[in-house]
Amino acid sequence: MPIIHFVQKNQAGEPVIQDVQYKAGQTVMQVAVGAGMEGIAADCGGLLTCATCHVYVPPDWINRLPEATADEQGMLDFVTAALQPGSRLSCQITLTEALDGFTVELPPTQY
Repeated sequence: MPIIHFVQKNQAGEPVIQDVQYKAGQTVMQVAVGAGMEGIAADCGGLLTCATCHVYVPPDWINRLPEATADEQGMLDFVTAALQPGSRLSCQITLTEALDGFTVELPPTQY
């Protein structure tokens, strides 16, 4: 099964990586919620109405994804953590077998 790497900073500011298996067709948000991942609130359940599943996609992965839609780009205006060039909403990233080893960084807060 393919794996996604979730990177979150601990209280000391050091990165902690949690690897989670996924099935092709799931979104990053679905995988995170299913794994009980802290750091992705996903209040709207993936309906693109809350922006509480914000993640940072590293530069080496961002070009492997479809571009964010206009709706997603509009919702990114509502995230709490600072936007970065790789900011995306995890509910809008559908995983494929080709994304095995995909890495996302979780922001310090969703609220």
